[in-house]
Amino acid sequence: MRSQFRRYAHVLLVLSWLITGFSLAFTVPLVWSLADDLRQTDVWVHGFALTFGAGMLLWLACRRHRAELSVKDGFLLVNLVWTVLPAFAAVPLLEAIPGIRWTDAYFEAVSALTATGATVIAGLDNLDPAANLWRCFLQLIGGLGIMLLAVAVLPFLGLGGTQLFKAEMPGPMKDTRLTPRIAETARGLWSMYFLLSGACLLAYRWGGMSWMDAFMHMCTTVGLGGFSSHDRSFAYWQSPQLEWTAVVFMALAGISFARYFMVWRLRSLRPLTQDAEVRAYLLVLVLAVLAVWLLLALQGREGDLGDRLRMAAFQVVSVATTTGYYTSDYLLWPALGPALLLFLGTFVSCAGSTGGGIKMVRMLVLVRLARHELVRAMHPRVVNPLTLGRAIVPQSVVWVIMAFMLIYGGCMVGLTLLLLASGLDMVTAFSAVIACLNNIGPGLGQVGPAGNYAVMTDFQTWILTFAMLLGRLELISVLVLFTPQFWRR
Repeated sequence: MRSQFRRYAHVLLVLSWLITGFSLAFTVPLVWSLADDLRQTDVWVHGFALTFGAGMLLWLACRRHRAELSVKDGFLLVNLVWTVLPAFAAVPLLEAIPGIRWTDAYFEAVSALTATGATVIAGLDNLDPAANLWRCFLQLIGGLGIMLLAVAVLPFLGLGGTQLFKAEMPGPMKDTRLTPRIAETARGLWSMYFLLSGACLLAYRWGGMSWMDAFMHMCTTVGLGGFSSHDRSFAYWQSPQLEWTAVVFMALAGISFARYFMVWRLRSLRPLTQDAEVRAYLLVLVLAVLAVWLLLALQGREGDLGDRLRMAAFQVVSVATTTGYYTSDYLLWPALGPALLLFLGTFVSCAGSTGGGIKMVRMLVLVRLARHELVRAMHPRVVNPLTLGRAIVPQSVVWVIMAFMLIYGGCMVGLTLLLLASGLDMVTAFSAVIACLNNIGPGLGQVGPAGNYAVMTDFQTWILTFAMLLGRLELISVLVLFTPQFWRR
């Protein structure tokens, strides 16, 4: 046991720094509770003290063990962070929300940090404001990833920051660097993230939200998490201006922040306008909005063409970017509508954005691979390299994407079968897995936009919690821990 501790003590040392740093997040709801007539201030003091104390104790136990982080260490650390930090984040929810169980509190914390937006809490309008703030703020932290934040602000993670960056960053092309130093790259991405967040905050405030609501919904819009401080989500305001504002910023957050960083560095829009993934992303969103708009018009929904266009744009962009806000119960639409929305949520977001799903770039490679094979079937000797934009896609990337898709399909089927075996109906089981594995949030059936995940049993809740972690870390980063080779020296 002692030898195993020594083997991974340098990983636990970095984890101790991250836990200690995470304790500072509790000061945000603490400051609010202090300004709000001292309501439930002790909840956030307890959360800070427990998290800070645990981090310091772990540091004391591991402080003499410093070593370079290997690739294996990076995977292990990322998984530890995304399973341990939600446990600390769940502690204040147990105190602040009457009657909530540990399973549900942990599910809510994982949903927040993975920017999924699935919730087990009803009565959000009557929830303690600091608890709502905490749920939403966690989505801002988890948006681009806690590990990416650590690489950006903690210089000692230069001892293996590349390994952490590769394990944490979404998308198949993880080795692409924007700057020579990985910490500089991470800081650049977070700079773009906070710049967009600030613009979103001001836009919501200008649109009529209070500063508190504007801050919370900024967190969950730019983080593409979809938590709200109101049970009716954006339908609470009945404001076309706020809905269009949300559409714009959700769409912007669904694009890779690396593209924004390059726009800023080059002082040119070419990194956006010439990027094949961004063009495909915008094209799919526009076509989907038009399709849903036509569907609503044929159904004869209330309102004029402008109202239907706004409803279609809001729901398409919200679900496609895996945010999960809603202004109407789209389960009442023709069956094609909700099915199309759920399908879009599986792939539309760009790699390097805060969205979930398999990412648009993977879908583009798969589509072009299919076209490539069709051409080769007719012309076996033709030289037809697989390209994306003007670049040839390396064969290694194609194999990784194929493996990812196989694992993705296997996980989707396996988790759905587990939920069906537990007694859940087909529609709810399948859509809940899709919604959690792709970090969308609301699904269909009992977990539709007007419902929540409180209907799940403990077993079902843990299955879906695991699905959220799988989706956030893009499957392979988690499943690699379950291979015997990982634990061999």
